[in-house]
Amino acid sequence: MISFKFGIALLLFTFFVWEQRKLGDISEIIRGASPRPISDPKWFNSNSNIGWLRISDVTAQHGRIQHLSQHISILGQAKTRVISTPHLLLSIAASVGYPVINYVKTGVHDGFLIFENPKFNIDFGFYWLAFYKHEWQKFGQPGSQVNLNSSIVKKTNIGLPDNVEQKAIVHLLKLIDNCITLQQRKVKMLVLLKKEISNYYFSPSYLSRSCKENSFKEIFTVVTDYVANGSFKSLRENVKTNTKQGYAYMIRLQDASNNWKGPWLYTDKSGYNFLKKSKIYPGDIVMSNVGSVGKIIRIPKLSKPMTLAPNAILLRSTKYDNDFLYELLKSDYGKNKIKRMTTPGVQNKINKTDFKKIKVHLPNSQEQKRISCLLTNMNILIHEVKSNISQKQKLKQFLLQNMFI
Repeated sequence: MISFKFGIALLLFTFFVWEQRKLGDISEIIRGASPRPISDPKWFNSNSNIGWLRISDVTAQHGRIQHLSQHISILGQAKTRVISTPHLLLSIAASVGYPVINYVKTGVHDGFLIFENPKFNIDFGFYWLAFYKHEWQKFGQPGSQVNLNSSIVKKTNIGLPDNVEQKAIVHLLKLIDNCITLQQRKVKMLVLLKKEISNYYFSPSYLSRSCKENSFKEIFTVVTDYVANGSFKSLRENVKTNTKQGYAYMIRLQDASNNWKGPWLYTDKSGYNFLKKSKIYPGDIVMSNVGSVGKIIRIPKLSKPMTLAPNAILLRSTKYDNDFLYELLKSDYGKNKIKRMTTPGVQNKINKTDFKKIKVHLPNSQEQKRISCLLTNMNILIHEVKSNISQKQKLKQFLLQNMFI
């Protein structure tokens, strides 16, 4: 087994002597085939042991196909290309450039190319195609779907080291992939565990036991929505140029999904004064009250003053544990309470008056703190594992970019 450091050195330095070959010279590249019309049910049979490969399987399994949910009938098998052993494949229609290796018997439709009798390690080819994926886009016309044909792929050059180096490179990259996969499984397990803990503590059966019922009007010291005497449009500045001191971020729920990296909407100085009733501070809770009603975010510490954007409600409590309230609002218990007070329509909505009428059971302050600490620690652990995954993914991308120059 090669060491990790040795593997990196191998990747970064040996490619300078790699032989340049055309893909068509080192493999027989053929296109899959599809029965027509594809919607006819006679082509498929759930009892068949031959799977039918779709791009959704590729993306869900990151290109390494261990199972297929749809299966092709004997009639369908005669109209497609069936491969019974692992092969390297490449998607060439619509979702272009995804490399694939099948580990089950597979019917390959005409949206894929099959690399037959390759004179290279197919795992090495898989990683090389993953690196080269973005290059296929140049063969598409602007505004149209990219479609590749086998002649383009056959003429493409690949740097090819000897078999020993190919295996060493594959070994290193698989180590990283396996680590990422294990960490991703860990995240899923932690998320499920947190969900179970949340469902237990925020269940009506638990909260109704010796827990006092309060309305949101009593619980939250601040319940306010967007307040301004000017239109939302007039308050916005160009997000690419407006970074002047004194301007405020206008916080939208979508900012959280981008890990708080922007691009930001800004209010001008007068706009920020308009919105002084909706000033936001780190730790505040913001809830969507139009459209995706009940979507909850927690405000982090940012470099500029913050104020509320439209279609959201700012929530803050000085009486109760805000960490606990944040988890309560995100729980199924809290979501169901909010849903019952939501007015349906073209866009669902709940106004702050109706929101304040919602009643929930709250445990005592000591119990709130105990529950919030447990769930907050779970959040921190999940975040740490996700950060570890991100670091491994960046390392893999760095290696691919520097290996296949």
